[in-house]
Amino acid sequence: MSTGALYNDQGSAEAAVEAGQETTPTSSGSGAAFGLFSTDFKKNEDLKEMLESNKESLKLEAMKRIVGLISKGKNASELFPAVVKNVASKNIELKKLVYVYLVRYAEEQQDLALLSISTFQRALKDPNQFIRASALRVLSSIRVPIIVPIMMLAIKEAASDLSPYVRKTSAHAIQKLFSLDPDQKEQLIEVIEKLLKDKSTLVAGSVVVAFEEVCPDRIDLIHKNFRKLCNLLVDVEEWGQVVIINMLTRYARTQFTSPWREDAMFDENNEKAFYDSDSEEKKGQADVKTYIMDPDHRLLLRNTKPLLQSRNTAVVMAVAQLYWHLAPKHEVSIVTKSLVRLLRSHREVQYVVLQNIATMSIQRKGMFEPYMKSFYVRSTDSTHIKTLKLEILTNLANEANISTILREFQTYVKSQDKAFAAATIQAIGRCATNISEVTDTCLNGLVLLLSNRDESVVAESVVVIKKLLQTQPNQHSDIISHMAKLFDNITVPMARASILWLMGEYCERVPKIAPDVLRKMAKTFTVEEDIVKLQTVNLAAKLFLTNSKQTKLLTQYILNLGKYDQNYDIRDRTRFIRQLIVPSEKSSTLNKYARRILLASKPAPVLESAFKDRDRFQLGTLSHSLNIKTSGYQELSEWPAVAPDPSVRNVEVIEPVKEWAPSVGKAKQSKSEDKFYSDDEEKEENASDSSSSDDSDSSSSSSEESGSESEEESNEESEKTSSDSGKSSSESETEPKNNSKKATRKKKPADSDSDESDSKASSSSAESSSSSVSDSDDDSEPPAPQKKSNVKARPKVEVKSKKEVSLLDLDDFSPAPMNAPKPSVFSPSLLSDLEGLSLSNVSSAMQVTTPSFGPMKTFELLHHMTGKGLSAKYHFPRQPCLYQPSMVSVQVILTNGSDHTLEEIHVGDRSPASLHIHCFNTIERLEPRASVTVSMGIDFSDSTQAANFQLCTKEDQFSVSIQPAVGELLMPSTMTEADFCKEQKKLLGMNETSATITMTTANTSSQTINKQVLSVANVGVAPSSQNNFHRFAGRTVSSGALVLVSLELKESSSALLTINTEKSIMASMLLQDLKQALTEA
Repeated sequence: MSTGALYNDQGSAEAAVEAGQETTPTSSGSGAAFGLFSTDFKKNEDLKEMLESNKESLKLEAMKRIVGLISKGKNASELFPAVVKNVASKNIELKKLVYVYLVRYAEEQQDLALLSISTFQRALKDPNQFIRASALRVLSSIRVPIIVPIMMLAIKEAASDLSPYVRKTSAHAIQKLFSLDPDQKEQLIEVIEKLLKDKSTLVAGSVVVAFEEVCPDRIDLIHKNFRKLCNLLVDVEEWGQVVIINMLTRYARTQFTSPWREDAMFDENNEKAFYDSDSEEKKGQADVKTYIMDPDHRLLLRNTKPLLQSRNTAVVMAVAQLYWHLAPKHEVSIVTKSLVRLLRSHREVQYVVLQNIATMSIQRKGMFEPYMKSFYVRSTDSTHIKTLKLEILTNLANEANISTILREFQTYVKSQDKAFAAATIQAIGRCATNISEVTDTCLNGLVLLLSNRDESVVAESVVVIKKLLQTQPNQHSDIISHMAKLFDNITVPMARASILWLMGEYCERVPKIAPDVLRKMAKTFTVEEDIVKLQTVNLAAKLFLTNSKQTKLLTQYILNLGKYDQNYDIRDRTRFIRQLIVPSEKSSTLNKYARRILLASKPAPVLESAFKDRDRFQLGTLSHSLNIKTSGYQELSEWPAVAPDPSVRNVEVIEPVKEWAPSVGKAKQSKSEDKFYSDDEEKEENASDSSSSDDSDSSSSSSEESGSESEEESNEESEKTSSDSGKSSSESETEPKNNSKKATRKKKPADSDSDESDSKASSSSAESSSSSVSDSDDDSEPPAPQKKSNVKARPKVEVKSKKEVSLLDLDDFSPAPMNAPKPSVFSPSLLSDLEGLSLSNVSSAMQVTTPSFGPMKTFELLHHMTGKGLSAKYHFPRQPCLYQPSMVSVQVILTNGSDHTLEEIHVGDRSPASLHIHCFNTIERLEPRASVTVSMGIDFSDSTQAANFQLCTKEDQFSVSIQPAVGELLMPSTMTEADFCKEQKKLLGMNETSATITMTTANTSSQTINKQVLSVANVGVAPSSQNNFHRFAGRTVSSGALVLVSLELKESSSALLTINTEKSIMASMLLQDLKQALTEA
């Protein structure tokens, strides 16, 4: 064999290398025979020369062309030896392309790849993350058992890599190693356990894929990571979201109790029933229902809901199946709109979505009924799409919409698509059986179709009419007669058989027609189809028993024909019938029961949907689509009767909220200060551990201190006006006692910091502390200048951010005078000295400029007509919540508009059950025409989902809901322009939402812009050195996520509005609200 032929074999490149021959096609007979392939070889020769040249640019160009060939599906395996030589190249771009090639062909060219394994191992230590990942990818593509230990070591090292991209690649390599050597399962599980704890969204999806592949039954690995996976879900890449959602669906079915018991008494087909009779049913079921949804169950549902807006259809489908299998039945309907939206996609997507909707619509008609028009068939739809839409329309049919659906069906029957027209007739039959009011109408319509020119339509109509007549045959003997007249013109075997069955079954109602039909059948018996012959034998037997005088000879003749038929089924049936109906000595016993056997009343057939039993499979799976269990399908387990211990999902995290709580107590002035400083001492001990986040901590905590100061002031003001006079009175009693202590506490940081700052700053702390005490004692004017000074002193905050250690040197303390001639010096020293303190997981660091926007918006909570005299209005005071920092403060004004006293006004049940509400104390009596203002705290969890609860009196309870605007879920934050830009750079890409808006001329002034933005969102104004830039900063109340709003004014009244935050859903909603506020005149 010539060397030219040797190269032409796809798998023989390594053989050529072993021979050491750099050959070209020869002119021998063998070479000529393979001339065509030799030409291909010549094409690749220039690539080899380029790869072996000394110029990096030529090598790079060659690799680009080779990767281009691979992308077009061309075979480039013969270039493997030339490519693999460049794996050690120092050029990063070239190296990346070489690894792309090696990943593709390493499995085919294992021997050659093994020769370079030391190079791959060295590349695992490369400083470039892409090279490390590519090397691991190539290593895991070499499917040779001998390198399993090397792969395992590489995977373990990559799992600890600093780059999330490399860790993601290690998760992919786990699956490859497991398929190569399943004995490594235990070691791989250890790596999976480690990667599951990873906080990177890049890794989450890949490691869950590895988990599902290697150890899907080890749900104990998920316990500690459940909440983290739920919270990361929104930011994971789309295909990772699909895998995580499916895994969490299976997990939830093993860990939570069924939420469906709660809805057991509601009508499944009527969504409104749940809401209409809410208050009444809750009274009756209070004793029966003990179900309370697990907070983790609610967390999963809440965090997957935003993904219904995903652009990826698989993600939307995954969330839909999760809600279907896990959500309370009254909440499932939120997926409807998203599923209907998917019907605008490609026909392949439509097919899968419609299959799932068909299954859902059987159990829950009310979900899809409002979108019925979306399921109308279009002329461009393919047959399988049409059939599925028809199935769904039939499932949705009820007394209210049946007339519309039947009108639609009339059009479908005329379709040129015969299979679809036949399916429509079956659908009409199903509607007729399911809705008794239209049975007669459907029957009449089907009888009219018997005169149709299309034979398939007539045949299908006959079959359906036969099934419908079984439900009430007494009233329809004329239809049977009409069908007998059409018998000669019908040629479809199934239709002929159906008419013969009807004749036999109801032969007593058409005594003259049935024998004549049998006579016609005797003539053509030998040329009929088998199914028709069987029904002819049955008809003969039934007529023999009911009308033997006329049909005895005909019956014998047909039985003799059947006795010698070619089909053994017909021969057997004929012999059986003869023994049954013709009396003889052997069959005398059986003959007595012939009439009871053949003419027994038969139950009417139930016309059911083809999708009725598909709900046994998980929605969205291949098994559901094919209606058979496929390999790899994991069944959803039944809900546990008793929920497993929920504490297994608890992660040990220090909750700083507990340190904050005492500041709300009655002796607030003294206790809160003690906690404040002790908390700081704890933080200083751990300062070295958190050094990497000093910058961000310092900026947030400085503003947090100012926030706590303003909170104390605002709390004192609100307490004076609140209905709970006891609290404010006890506070005023304790204030004189604590004044000296308060001044002492606030003096310490300035004193201890005196070695860096001058004596002026030291004395100013004492002055400012006494001023804050006097402010709390009497409501005078100093708070206004105090706020101004805070704004001016912001630049100083950064300078002293790392001098917290001085707080421990409390021995050099010397008391300061209590008088405060200069309150304006208060904030610089205090804020700078207390820099870095973080009292809670929410950095609510705020200087709120309350006068900068208009009057607060008040919303109606309960109308006096609905509340039987009790009316309620609410507004958001935009003050930090007294009860818990993660709650939004809400003030409710209760008014008694009736002529009698209302007693025991309180908050009752809440929905969802996991909703955290700090309720107001029970109001024992509210006199007629009297009003009272009460405060509440609600944890909305950074969501605009309404908080539903019951407002109760002694006699009644009323369902009410508080719907927050997205801007009310924020707390203002103060930061310098440099900090703003620094934080903004961290929140780019998917964390940035922007839009160009056109503003009116009246809205372009700085004051107006601030007013409009602050009227929409509770944010702080950040300083800006440029006139055309306006910046605002805030943090979400619940999670403390940073929200940065910037407005850049451009020419001709246009402006670029940008929002940077991790909360992408909140960003898009806030963007819409701000656009509306800034563009209106």
